[in-house]
Amino acid sequence: MKDLQDSEIRKSVRERYGQIAKDGRAGCGCAPTGCCGGPADTFVDSSSLKIGYSGDDVHSVPLGSDLGLGCGNPHAIAGLRPGETVLDLGSGAGFDSFLAAGQVGETGYVIGVDMTPEMVAKARELARNNKYLNVEFRLGEIENLPAADSSVDIIMSNCVINLSPDKHRVFHEAFRVLRPGGRLAISDVIATAALPEDIRNNLAFYSSCIAGAVTIAEMETMLRQSGFDKIRVEPKDESREFIREWAPGSNVEDYIASAIIEAVKPKPELSY
Repeated sequence: MKDLQDSEIRKSVRERYGQIAKDGRAGCGCAPTGCCGGPADTFVDSSSLKIGYSGDDVHSVPLGSDLGLGCGNPHAIAGLRPGETVLDLGSGAGFDSFLAAGQVGETGYVIGVDMTPEMVAKARELARNNKYLNVEFRLGEIENLPAADSSVDIIMSNCVINLSPDKHRVFHEAFRVLRPGGRLAISDVIATAALPEDIRNNLAFYSSCIAGAVTIAEMETMLRQSGFDKIRVEPKDESREFIREWAPGSNVEDYIASAIIEAVKPKPELSY
């Protein structure tokens, strides 16, 4: 079976998430069957609760921003502080960005980046209608971030980097835009065993946060090569319970798990 091409992957991912934004329907994690929940404005928050968010989290953000597409809760490790600038990679309809906006307060700022025009349009509308003044959403690819060098304090992401066909580039870009001492707080899937070829080369599985997973060792190597230190990649075995629901009967939970990923951009050493 031929390997998937980068252009095929990007097209598949953009089309899938664009359709989810248009439908305005909540998902059940990254299930390849698409939008299996109800309308977003009546979505019962069971999906987000399963992956680590609280009821207060879910009900504190604009209706329609939580599409149930994550695989963990990066806020649990982010430690956001008032006044910080946050960059949300693959911000979708804005769920994590809106949560971050409340934590950094009026003196902080949140930038969401997503490559899907429909998602960016949806998030901008929600921000405007709900008067979020410290959030903006930019159209762009996470491999080529529309952000200045050394301009953000923390980068967050929820189950998005696995979708990129060029993860090395993602982490190089993340390092570029972080200030010295800036940090990564990411929830994503990692491969805990070699993925079968029929899964690895299946576009539906790639755009569903399964086929693009890399191993812990590969993740650590990419982060280190990009310049990060204080790297931690910790899989959550309990995540296999909800991952099983993404593709029932395919046993994908035997090959991948959700993990928290942390790293820091070192500050330059002082010379005397």
